[in-house]
Amino acid sequence: MERYPNVDWPSFAPSEHAVLLFTRTGGRLLLIHKKRGLGAGKVSAPGGRIEPGERAVDAAIRETTEELGITPHNPQECALLDFAFRDGFTLRVTVFLAESYTGTPRETDEAIPLWTRENDIPYGRMWEDDREWLPLVLSGRYVRGRFEFDGDAMLSSAIDVR
Repeated sequence: MERYPNVDWPSFAPSEHAVLLFTRTGGRLLLIHKKRGLGAGKVSAPGGRIEPGERAVDAAIRETTEELGITPHNPQECALLDFAFRDGFTLRVTVFLAESYTGTPRETDEAIPLWTRENDIPYGRMWEDDREWLPLVLSGRYVRGRFEFDGDAMLSSAIDVR
């Protein structure tokens, strides 16, 4: 993809900060069918905006509990992703991965739980960027990504891995 044709990434300052939290166990990944908000209708992970004064990891646990009724244990940060949308919206997302949880995933007014095998992730129903960075995260790598979107269409991407 063309690298950053319309974004001044060195001076990037996100207007919002959010989190995502993937829970995996036994070769399966817990995703959601998102019912409302940014990405409604897509498959994603539980997540949402960080509240003022809240740590990212605490926001990730809170959002997962609100959206699925489970409490993830010991989530580890695995990615930091910046998004710039053509309409001017900018977002920084801290991504976490948890290997265990308590509770039973249930449908809420925000999400429908979806277990999928890690080798059968429905990327065609997710944001375009997910297929670029999620496999790296699941292989144990830390990802730093930057993505430009026009609505649902990804215009540019770049990923650094460690």
